[in-house]
Amino acid sequence: MKDIKVLTIQDISCVGQCSLTVALPIISACGVETCVLPSAVLSTHTAGFKNFTFRDLTSDIPAIFNHWKNEGLSFDAVYTGYLGSAEQIEYMITLAKNSIKDGGKFIVDPAFADNGKLYPAFDLNYVNEMKRLVAVCDVVVPNLSEACFLCGIEYKTEYDESYVKSVVDGLVSLGAKSVVLTGIGYEKGYTGIVTFENGVYSYYKHEFLPNSCHGTGDIYASAFVGAVVNGKSLYDASVVAADFTVLAIKETAKYDNHWYGAKFEPVLYKLNSLING
Repeated sequence: MKDIKVLTIQDISCVGQCSLTVALPIISACGVETCVLPSAVLSTHTAGFKNFTFRDLTSDIPAIFNHWKNEGLSFDAVYTGYLGSAEQIEYMITLAKNSIKDGGKFIVDPAFADNGKLYPAFDLNYVNEMKRLVAVCDVVVPNLSEACFLCGIEYKTEYDESYVKSVVDGLVSLGAKSVVLTGIGYEKGYTGIVTFENGVYSYYKHEFLPNSCHGTGDIYASAFVGAVVNGKSLYDASVVAADFTVLAIKETAKYDNHWYGAKFEPVLYKLNSLING
């Protein structure tokens, strides 16, 4: 049996069910050893909480990299999420070149925007730096907002397939080898995932749930990574991740006033069945 190691780099939001507090349990639940590199530590995430604390860990990264290099450590996949600063992107490029095993995957979730707007900590300089990371990745997993910022295409809430394909093509033109574009719906009551791999566009449609939850993008990306390193194809992994995220959102709706995240924990046991079913 192959000993698979995944490294994920993103922040720790101590409360809020996102980033590393989502990625670590979800990828681990896929039967995969999950190594972590915190990009920042926040008291909570930035959506809805006030006066949150933020500690940038950029200055710690070089020493961590050097230690790993001295120990000869490498990974079957590296997955980046919310990064604490534009400076960290340069470090991620170096990491991808030096720490991923032959045949391994570099998966980038840009994690900087939603609903057509940048997250509070980011600006267009960060977006421009993120383009450099997309240029060296194997798979980029953005939502439509992030994809539009990266490609310089106007964000729309109503669109057709030709518009979405132009966005996907824009990501490929940046250098991404494959694309998984989330939150794409062509008809009322449904949303879905567009994938692009080896010149082929595919679409998976699932029901649209009205109760929006912060952190579902992290849940999706983490489940996707876990499925990919377990041998699922890009499209099949995108389906697993979508179905699991829907389960988490439905579970969250059972709780009163659980506004800050998605209750993925009660349905986590179902993830292996989705991967192996």
